[in-house]
Amino acid sequence: QMQLVESGGGSVQPGESLRLSCAVSGNIGGRLCMSWFRQLPGKEREGVAAITIPGSSKYYADYVRGRFIISRDSAQNTLFLQLNSLKPEDSGMYYCAAKRDSCPSWSSLSRYSFWGQGTQVTVSS
Repeated sequence: QMQLVESGGGSVQPGESLRLSCAVSGNIGGRLCMSWFRQLPGKEREGVAAITIPGSSKYYADYVRGRFIISRDSAQNTLFLQLNSLKPEDSGMYYCAAKRDSCPSWSSLSRYSFWGQGTQVTVSS
């Protein structure tokens, strides 16, 4: 089993930044795809970014490429998502997820066995 706990969400103004964290515990060994998803109001959950373990190959959704950065700290078993140049349309719940698989199909919600509870991001002026 694996446990994921997100933190770092909050309310910011357009153009500002946030750094989301996902603390990972439990059975972390082996090949993993660690991802961030988000669910905007009234919309389905969508993939934001993913990173492979081991190797740290990174994948991004087109609509966040260049603004968001995914990273991980293996020593602290923590996944991060740096959100830059935030827009009101980025407002929603952000989730950390993990699957015991490679990442090429990372944006598909299926096969993700482990999910965090989410952290809220609100961008408004």
